[in-house]
Amino acid sequence: MFIFKKHLDRRTFLQGMGATVALPLLDAMRPALAAAAPRPVPRMACVYFPHGAVMDRWTAVGEGSHAAFGEILEPLTPFRDRVTIVSGIENTHAYGPVHAITPGTWLSGLPPHRQGEPEERLSRAGDWTTADQLAADHLGRETLLPSIEAAAEEPKEIGTGPWEGRYDKGFAATISFRAAAPREMSVSPRRLFDRLFARGAVSDARVAVGPRSRSSILDRVAAPAADLSRRLGVRDRATVREYLDDIRDVERRVDRAEAPMLAAPRSPLAEQAFTERLSLMFDLIALAFRADITRVASFMMAAETSAMTYSHLGVPDQFHPLSHHQNDPEKIDALVRIQRYHTSVFAGFVQTLAELPDGDGSLLDRSLILYGSNMSDSYRHDHYPLPLAVVGGGCGALCGGGHVRVEDRTPLSNLLLTLVRRAGVPAASLGDSTGECAGI
Repeated sequence: MFIFKKHLDRRTFLQGMGATVALPLLDAMRPALAAAAPRPVPRMACVYFPHGAVMDRWTAVGEGSHAAFGEILEPLTPFRDRVTIVSGIENTHAYGPVHAITPGTWLSGLPPHRQGEPEERLSRAGDWTTADQLAADHLGRETLLPSIEAAAEEPKEIGTGPWEGRYDKGFAATISFRAAAPREMSVSPRRLFDRLFARGAVSDARVAVGPRSRSSILDRVAAPAADLSRRLGVRDRATVREYLDDIRDVERRVDRAEAPMLAAPRSPLAEQAFTERLSLMFDLIALAFRADITRVASFMMAAETSAMTYSHLGVPDQFHPLSHHQNDPEKIDALVRIQRYHTSVFAGFVQTLAELPDGDGSLLDRSLILYGSNMSDSYRHDHYPLPLAVVGGGCGALCGGGHVRVEDRTPLSNLLLTLVRRAGVPAASLGDSTGECAGI
């Protein structure tokens, strides 16, 4: 679609056979946008890591804007004016069969649905829709995709021992639910890339053939891209060129990432593939936010009960067994290295958003990101106090910067309600929320 006037519509796409490439915000779009005088559009992301955190190495020292970040969160220090560490939150709904329900109860504010429970209870509970999907209902009305869901490691259902058969499936394998149905977390960079840019049979065919046989998505939109470029100003041409170069770079990395997907667990190849997927999925989310393909993303940085190793950090032990550290100082130090590494990769995503322009600000200024876990001390399998941080400017809706201590054992649903409201969602409540969290 092209608008042959003095300006472009914000929803202009480059379209080719089986490909649709949305564009970032350009100067040529601003006259059309200025006429309607819209407010900046928020993006919301929920980024989850499993197995909690070593809390005395996570929690900030002191309160307010001058609090010193803990060792695990230290990689986020350059963005401290856009980071709020929230202490004192509990999620009572995660207690029970430990890992089998921990991911799925993170964003709901409700207990997991038990098998055989009457549907009317589910309806009274708001159809068991998580915070990210509530945001998608509101923020996704004008975007190509209402939301995207991704994972860096294949999520799996977890045997629940004495709880076997008590809960519906899905609570270990996703953090996102809509009307009680689990949303699949895509672990394939190729499938997520094609969901953003390829359409229909072309996407299916690209998955079926090897990377060497594929043409680039950009080859399919080369002609409309050249046509558009001739009608843009110098700065917009540079923006489009740089944006398409970023897409091509990510697409090449996607092709390289496919080969080791089936590598044997605990092999160097599997570990290398995991670290590449971790950064690649963040880059795909950033691309989706930049082009306004979606405004809502959910991401699991590792699988619950992950067997991944981190030899590149000097930690050859599997992640989940190491989380049962039994208060062994050496194991705790190794676990902290993993948790700090996760934060450093997340900080790279934050840096990317900070560098990407969006109108008169950056994508980080527009973003509202929940970063954390639904477990506290992994040895005790506790769910209080949860390691949580809120990152971004939220289009001016977030206070930003510092350490906020809420009242002890404040429900997690209160924080979730605060965040969706800051994103502009007119939610009366969320799960068992009792109100908002002050200072966020």
